[in-house]
Amino acid sequence: MAGDNVKAVGDGDFKQLVLDSQEPVLVDFWATWCAPCRAIAPSIDALATQYGGQVKFTKMNIDDNQQTPQDYGIRSIPTLLLFKGGKVVEQIVGAVPKARIEDAIKKAL
Repeated sequence: MAGDNVKAVGDGDFKQLVLDSQEPVLVDFWATWCAPCRAIAPSIDALATQYGGQVKFTKMNIDDNQQTPQDYGIRSIPTLLLFKGGKVVEQIVGAVPKARIEDAIKKAL
């Protein structure tokens, strides 16, 4: 479900890959059964290609990893959290246009 430039992240490596990252990190909280999650996946993949090297793009399957979504109060999916310096700087809930996601990324750079 993730493109070449989007890395799967889990509860076990979340701190290392996201919180300790030097660059901003977009985390896509999703599940295989979620149609809106599948709908925004091409936008995430395209942005990952466009902003690769500037921003890390990750996906977390909430069915396989429950601690991190619980820690961040994820109540509906898709939810995108944008981290910078280990802190959430933007939260986007729902299937939104690619431009909305890109605006959040530009603000974090």
